[in-house]
Amino acid sequence: MAVEENEIHGEGEGGAPVAPVAHPIEERLEQLDKLREEALNAAAPAAVERQHQRGKLTVRERLDLLLDPGSFVELDMLARHRAHGFGIENNRPLTDGVVTGWGTVDGRKIFVFAQDFTLFGGALGEVYAEKIHKVMDLAESVGAPVVGLNDGGGARIQEGVVSLASYGGIFHRNVKSSGVIPQISVVLGPCAGGAVYSPAMTDFVFMVKGISNMFITGPDVVKTVTGEDVTQEELGGAMTHASKSGVAQFVTDDEKSCIEQVRYLLSFLPSNNLEDPPYFEPEDDADRRCEAIVELIPDAPNKPYDMKKVIAEIVDDGEFFEVNQYWAMNIVCGFARVDGHVVGIVGNQPQVLAGTLDIDASEKAGRFVRTCDAFNVPLVTFVDVPGFLPGTDQEYGGIIRHGAKLLYAYCESTVPRVQIITRKGYGGAYVVMNSKSIGADLAFAWPSAEIAVMGPQGAVGIIFRKEIEAAPDADARRAELIEEYTERFANPYSAAERGYIDDVIDPRDTRRVLVRSLEMLRTKKEKLPQRKHGNVPL
Repeated sequence: MAVEENEIHGEGEGGAPVAPVAHPIEERLEQLDKLREEALNAAAPAAVERQHQRGKLTVRERLDLLLDPGSFVELDMLARHRAHGFGIENNRPLTDGVVTGWGTVDGRKIFVFAQDFTLFGGALGEVYAEKIHKVMDLAESVGAPVVGLNDGGGARIQEGVVSLASYGGIFHRNVKSSGVIPQISVVLGPCAGGAVYSPAMTDFVFMVKGISNMFITGPDVVKTVTGEDVTQEELGGAMTHASKSGVAQFVTDDEKSCIEQVRYLLSFLPSNNLEDPPYFEPEDDADRRCEAIVELIPDAPNKPYDMKKVIAEIVDDGEFFEVNQYWAMNIVCGFARVDGHVVGIVGNQPQVLAGTLDIDASEKAGRFVRTCDAFNVPLVTFVDVPGFLPGTDQEYGGIIRHGAKLLYAYCESTVPRVQIITRKGYGGAYVVMNSKSIGADLAFAWPSAEIAVMGPQGAVGIIFRKEIEAAPDADARRAELIEEYTERFANPYSAAERGYIDDVIDPRDTRRVLVRSLEMLRTKKEKLPQRKHGNVPL
């Protein structure tokens, strides 16, 4: 049957033209564009302005800084909550207060969730949590890091117990992914109550001075219960957690530098536990001699020096990315590269508490060692340790148990492990610091090394106490015995004779020795006995 001409040209009765009817798909596309635009601008302009007035970026400004340009793929942009009561059913913004998806950092895939303080104060509800659950599950299944940008007021009160159960789903996934994929928490606003436990279970926590806060109970509750008058910043600010609690591994002055640091940290980490960390072609000569090291180590055995300067002299281009810089400063931990390959470095710091190990230093280094071991990062340990810090505070605080955490961490590590003794290696602390006897693959000492049960003064006072007391000139006899003990034991050669160290090396050759050692150990394989898990002395 022939088609009428006016049907083709859109003519009405009497030949009058009619307006073209929009194709249904075009209407749908217009609707989709409007919804997307609504989701991208879900917050009221006044809320965005308040965010900026607080010195904070919006959620999408943060994502633009974190991810490579044009790489972000958003998930659940059109999600809305389904809660009722207290009027919340009348306010159902798209995204529900959290932006989730994946993108790339330096071309490498990561997953991200970013809490939006401009919607419900970033408070977590059921749909909000489901979005986070989804990206965490995807990240684990494909083997890619998760970065969480935290800026929220905790559980959404209007949703009651559902919000609490939703937090449980995040915590469960944090643990399931632990040691499988890197998890990084960036605190860019409030993080209180149960919300703090997810960052605490991730591998690294970043905070920003002046805008980040983490605490279990806020200042008002603290004052009511204990009578203490404390500000938010004093209770849970960035420097509090960076220097006192050790919860925050990194702290910066502003959000931009914070997110730049996150990107830098990712350059040291593999995407998952089955891969190696990223390799970068080195510009620093693998055979370079470290001439300045001789000047860094003082002649006097009790004179302090900066272990970080020693590390910088040895690693590629002097670049050392320190972890927990402001906490337990008597031990130094961080990432660097040696001949283009990532290494994790642990070193005693003689400038602080003479480099002794205490409760905080043991926890700090123990966690760092376990993190490196989980993600296939070889460990290099610089040893200058006179012992464990003495005192009732340490003993009552459980230095035995806490010190055992570092010992346990080294003992269970299967990554390549190299020990370098720069000066003191005394007593049990020497053993704990990645000694040959607890599984170090290679151990080297400088000629300045002193490896013994304890220092000469203490040892002579115990061994020769009666002889010194009986001597006509006790001080002269003590000095004579100390000199004899020092000559016999305060050197690396007794340990070298017994094979407890593999070689005594020229400090200036440390870099080339490390390069060759790590290259040899790169194919190391170690099988562990089958078990559910060990029992860490928590």
